[in-house]
Amino acid sequence: MKEVFFYGYFVILVILSIYGFHRYYMIYLYRKYKDKNPVPESQFKELPPITIQLPVFNEKYVVERLIEKVAMMRYPRNLLQIQVLDDSTDDTSTIAKKKCDEIRARGIDIAFIHRTDRSGFKAGALENGLKTATGEFVAVFDADFLPDEDFLEKTIHYFTDSKIGMVQARWDHENRRYSLLTECQSILLDGHFMIEHTARNRSGRFFNFNGTAGMWRKSTIADAGGWQHDTLTEDLDLSYRAQLKGWKFIFLPNVTVPAELPIEMSAFKAQQFRWAKGSIQTFMKIFLRIVKSDIPLKNKVESFFHMGANFAYLLMVMLSLLMPINIVIRYNHGFDRRLFILDLPIFIFATLSVMFFYFYSEYMVISETLSVRNRSKAKPLIYLPFVLSIGIGLCINNCKAVIEALIKKNTPFNRTPKYNVSDKGTISTREKFTKLVANVYRIKKVDWVSIIELCMGVYFTFAVYYAFDKELYFSLPFIMLFQIGFLYTAFLSMFNSPLAYIIKRK
Repeated sequence: MKEVFFYGYFVILVILSIYGFHRYYMIYLYRKYKDKNPVPESQFKELPPITIQLPVFNEKYVVERLIEKVAMMRYPRNLLQIQVLDDSTDDTSTIAKKKCDEIRARGIDIAFIHRTDRSGFKAGALENGLKTATGEFVAVFDADFLPDEDFLEKTIHYFTDSKIGMVQARWDHENRRYSLLTECQSILLDGHFMIEHTARNRSGRFFNFNGTAGMWRKSTIADAGGWQHDTLTEDLDLSYRAQLKGWKFIFLPNVTVPAELPIEMSAFKAQQFRWAKGSIQTFMKIFLRIVKSDIPLKNKVESFFHMGANFAYLLMVMLSLLMPINIVIRYNHGFDRRLFILDLPIFIFATLSVMFFYFYSEYMVISETLSVRNRSKAKPLIYLPFVLSIGIGLCINNCKAVIEALIKKNTPFNRTPKYNVSDKGTISTREKFTKLVANVYRIKKVDWVSIIELCMGVYFTFAVYYAFDKELYFSLPFIMLFQIGFLYTAFLSMFNSPLAYIIKRK
């Protein structure tokens, strides 16, 4: 039996190391193609009409800010249409309609479209808006995004190439420095956008529209089959269907749109759950079509790592359960203690690769785009262990998402609560807490996932003590990443839920 535990543990680590090695490969592709900057084929002699779609659901704290920001965009008024696609069930609708009336009085074409059934969720709202969209091109912004006034000017001319179906801008972060959690989230997203998107796009592989901060050719959406709502990641689904049809996408890392990161763990976990489940749903829906297609092999392989990346969370949970047991078996039952040295190369490929990937992405964000101001290139090193730990701490939550996708369990599209926070000015810890508990969209309950995370944190605390007591120092850093990740995720989930709610009620 002990051999089964040992070899099972080793096989899982090897597979996870393959995922880790893929991050090194992404960095290689990024470095190889990073100077292959996209440029518009030409300039429109006559600008085409554009529709801007703003899908909204219960966004009372940010909807006015969004509409005002979009209304300030520079573009000929006779060629610009704004659609507020509101599915709200609270007073967001009243706020949004009033703001639309105010904007319309300025001579701007803005339509307030309210649905009461919310069928298809965000995908349904976007599809419904297309019925009355007057633009040849459609830009989409979620409620917490703040596009600059020159966004349309910077993106529209790429569509002079008739093969271009979508242009995606990079997300920036309005509240990056709000807390340790938002710092870590910003690093995770910077890695995805700066390295992965750039590497995939410029090397000729598929990448995806991220649901917001991008612009579509309306005919591309129709040609690819339109917005479909049988997955939770309608953006990823449509992106792959469009690229399989032969449409080309462009990613612009130097065109950024700031947005608000979730400030509470429960909201962050809900967002990650939706992304993880949706990506696996999309994988199951179209990966066989990708395999059977005549696209290059490199695209097929990268599509697996892209859409199937979250399968790794199943292995992470198994690894988490086996690791402490395996340490005890290897120490107490006659295995050569030198086998603990095996943890070092595994650490390099499965763990250090992730840390290097995100450090390099932050380095390039700061060096190449200057979007992270007043920040040294070494500062991300401080956060990297926490980034890795948070990724580990999410494995229970995201494993549940993957399993639900595999068994085809349907769940609604759960939005990420917005709080209208930023890094501008200073805000005390008390003010942060007050804003948190006052938000009506807060997730107020503790689910069984948080309880399991806490139990896993305690489990790894005993493992840390055991490894330290037995002088198994090679294994200790790896174990502590798991301990910190599970405890941090569990405690923040619980703190952000019942405690704050009790204080609010009192």
